[in-house]
Amino acid sequence: MKFTSMFINILLIVFLVYFLITLFLFFYQRKLLYHPSFNSRSSFTLDHQIEEVTIPSEKELVAWYYKKNENYKTIVFFHGNAGDLSNRIYKLNELSKLKLNYLIFAYRGFNGSEGKPYEEGLYIDAESVINWLKKNNILENNIVLYGESLGTAIAIHIAQSKNFSGIILEAPFTSMVDLGQKYYPFFPVKFLIKDKYESKKKLKNIKSPVLVMHGKKDKIVPFYMGKQIYEILSTSKLSYFNDQDDHMMEYNQDLINTIESFIDQLS
Repeated sequence: MKFTSMFINILLIVFLVYFLITLFLFFYQRKLLYHPSFNSRSSFTLDHQIEEVTIPSEKELVAWYYKKNENYKTIVFFHGNAGDLSNRIYKLNELSKLKLNYLIFAYRGFNGSEGKPYEEGLYIDAESVINWLKKNNILENNIVLYGESLGTAIAIHIAQSKNFSGIILEAPFTSMVDLGQKYYPFFPVKFLIKDKYESKKKLKNIKSPVLVMHGKKDKIVPFYMGKQIYEILSTSKLSYFNDQDDHMMEYNQDLINTIESFIDQLS
């Protein structure tokens, strides 16, 4: 009898702990997902001149605009879930050497952009940026969407049924539900998660050529997700899968050459 009572008490404690952790994950999930203040590569400085612009969305967005030549394609850069624009300077310096213009903007809640990040809000911000470019006479067929990690889901979402010149996906994931289940396998992630970012369900709507880049040693977004994204795509596609790269890919000459080759092939 005592053993039965003790066993029931243990089960109740385990259930209570599990329930409390589940509540924590539900109410604090966006703090676990979005990390605007994280800095990893802030020591780099821009080696080219950019224009700092403010783009109207539901609230104002901070953006950097580099216009090299009006006849070149314009990359719209969708950054990942952590850090500010300066964390991407080492990439921007390399992109600026190519026959490209670029616009990189900070999502709401990042880098001085107003508001708090959430999935639908980030889609609205992305659409606002595209509309800003269109008002500045840069049309869809001259825009290349570049998504980095979380940004791949945003690039895929707004590219649906559109005629963008091309799409570059660096370290893409299939969905946030899939990724959440990898990190929290004992919790009902599918029912808890608010921002699902279900990229793999949207790939059938992509018409633009796509370059998928992923490091095989990625410890955050597993390589198999990037490979699965590539395999599902039915449009014209190119891959750059590096054996040694982790989540933030090495911006070496091989990667740069791949991006340049992809851009050159776009109509």
